[in-house]
Amino acid sequence: MPTPLPAPGAADLRPPDAVEVAVLSRGLVTAVAPPGGLTETQRLLLRSVVVAMTGHAATLDGPAIGPERFAEQLGRRTLEFRTRIVQIMVLVGLVLRPLPEEVADRISTFAAELAVTEGMVGVARRFAEGSLGLAAFDFERNGYTGGWGEASSAALHTSGPLEAPWQDDPLDPALAGRWAALEALPEGTLGRRVSDFYRARGFAYPGRPGSAPPLLAQHDWVHVLADYGTTVEAELEVFAFIARANDDLRGFSLLAMVVSLFETGYLRTGAGLFEYSPGHLSERGMAERVADAMRRGALCAGSVDFLATDWFSLAELSVEAARASFAVPPKSAEAVAAGSVGPWEPGGISPFQLAAGAAAADRDGRPYDAFGASVAPPAVEPGAGPPG
Repeated sequence: MPTPLPAPGAADLRPPDAVEVAVLSRGLVTAVAPPGGLTETQRLLLRSVVVAMTGHAATLDGPAIGPERFAEQLGRRTLEFRTRIVQIMVLVGLVLRPLPEEVADRISTFAAELAVTEGMVGVARRFAEGSLGLAAFDFERNGYTGGWGEASSAALHTSGPLEAPWQDDPLDPALAGRWAALEALPEGTLGRRVSDFYRARGFAYPGRPGSAPPLLAQHDWVHVLADYGTTVEAELEVFAFIARANDDLRGFSLLAMVVSLFETGYLRTGAGLFEYSPGHLSERGMAERVADAMRRGALCAGSVDFLATDWFSLAELSVEAARASFAVPPKSAEAVAAGSVGPWEPGGISPFQLAAGAAAADRDGRPYDAFGASVAPPAVEPGAGPPG
């Protein structure tokens, strides 16, 4: 029997304290642990997300707590709070490949006891069953783009409405001209930095052949706003930031999508352009980086749908002023130490993007400028000397 939601005015809206975090941790572990216990990636992700979102350390080795008892403990918590907990369960479950059916079933049971309906719980069940095509369909139907309509195209400035959210728009001269005009803005403005971002990487402006879908291009502004590079690892950070900034709980599907592309490869393609490239979330430092991106998104002012933002209305602001308008907090020292870099730093661009940017500059007959971005230096194993 689901634990009912609290009566109006009776909900506990306080941040969880250390005692409640210990209970939350026990429930999370009980829900997502496979038969052999938490994997190392699950353990790192849970530890990082819990402390980033609550300020208290996770208790990952405590006694199990069943779904009914867990839901009773959260009896005074709102539906939003409960849903965020279920979303963490889904996130940590999605790093498993294969995803055991018993884990997917357990997450579903916890969600039901909490009176939570979360579309990505069904996606996890599809993955566990091996129904990858149906899972991809469920992403579109039950996730962020599930309510897409003609009016959803307004912030994208396309010449006409898009029939599908991730539809590309390769021949829209007016849209391409709007993006190209960003190059004329003063240095240091958000719009000018976005144009620098595109030219450094050889990206085609939306409305031109070879460009990203206009909806996906919205997230490029976030790379600049939130100071994230453009490697696959940075894409995980960007979408964690975007997903958590949005109080529309369907936004979580964007993070679930990139984890399914860039960690397990359950999805082969996504967002109209991305292709699967597994194994990146389990790399060293990535749990801390993704958790910090979630924290930063949650701390933005109000509820922000960064993919529905009219960025051109903000293009003339300085980057600093744009960040202040959303109250974007700085990265944590732990995330920076773990390797989180911005688009203009070493490691903030991929070798392919660097080469594409140089090739585009050559075609345009202009000197190539990466604006400070460079590929990451070769990794040195702990205890090893410098390469020589």
